[in-house]
Amino acid sequence: MDIKALDKALTALVEKKNELAGLNYNDPKYDDAEEELHSMEDDFVSQYGEYLEDALHVVHDDICPDNDVLLPIAYLADKYQKVGEKPDGSPLWDTDMQQGVLVDVDDYPGKPARLVFVPNPTRLMLMVSGVGKEEVWTAK
Repeated sequence: MDIKALDKALTALVEKKNELAGLNYNDPKYDDAEEELHSMEDDFVSQYGEYLEDALHVVHDDICPDNDVLLPIAYLADKYQKVGEKPDGSPLWDTDMQQGVLVDVDDYPGKPARLVFVPNPTRLMLMVSGVGKEEVWTAK
């Protein structure tokens, strides 16, 4: 697996999702941006879906075995924030606790928890309300 290409593709999706989140439904650019996002998502799943689904199965088996694994694009946030820069100048990304796929985590019974992909590096974050964020998988 070309991890750099995966991260570049995920970053492109994040940027397109941010662009779409910044547009109003009435904006003439909205439909084109949404169509482009769907095309990018299809390409992403075609190229990286099997690899990411394998990772998702491992994570689900470990922390939330009662939840079904969804398509990798379901684990993308609607909007991401740049929270800094790495030494090479590339952005550090984060998202809020209400983003991603809602899961039932055995270690946090009764606590709302979500899984979400974040780029640079491509990783899967577990976000538990009232507890915090934890990296549960990183692309290698």
